[in-house]
Amino acid sequence: MSMGSAQTGMTLIEVLVAVLVFSVGVLGVAMLQLNALKHTDSALRSTQVSFIAHDLLERIRANPDANYAMASLSQAPTSGNPEIPRDQDLFDFADQLRRVMGDDVQASVAVIGAKVTVTLDWNDARAQGEAASRQTMTLSSLTRAERGTQP
Repeated sequence: MSMGSAQTGMTLIEVLVAVLVFSVGVLGVAMLQLNALKHTDSALRSTQVSFIAHDLLERIRANPDANYAMASLSQAPTSGNPEIPRDQDLFDFADQLRRVMGDDVQASVAVIGAKVTVTLDWNDARAQGEAASRQTMTLSSLTRAERGTQP
């Protein structure tokens, strides 16, 4: 008779190695999910800023004779005035930006003839993971047809 011992089942070392490999995989998936959430938040904020800027451009198109030029967001009216559309538009623009992006958002509106350029700058540190990470968006548009051009 032969007295050989055949191993059946798994040893404790094999189980520990399997748990370690599984844990590393779960941590990797968790880090991937965390980064996805950060970048999704950043994309959402960029989209919201874009909508706010496009809203202002549409308001300028609706009121092309008013002067919307503004070197910084601090020059925007501090209260709305429905009797003066320009003041109401700039107040709404500043108010929406501050609500969505916080108080450190910066913006300017440059008007040269019929061309309007809106420049926005905000802190995107949450997505980038750095304290001084800023995003800048610049949108330009013609607010009315220029003379001598075909529509």
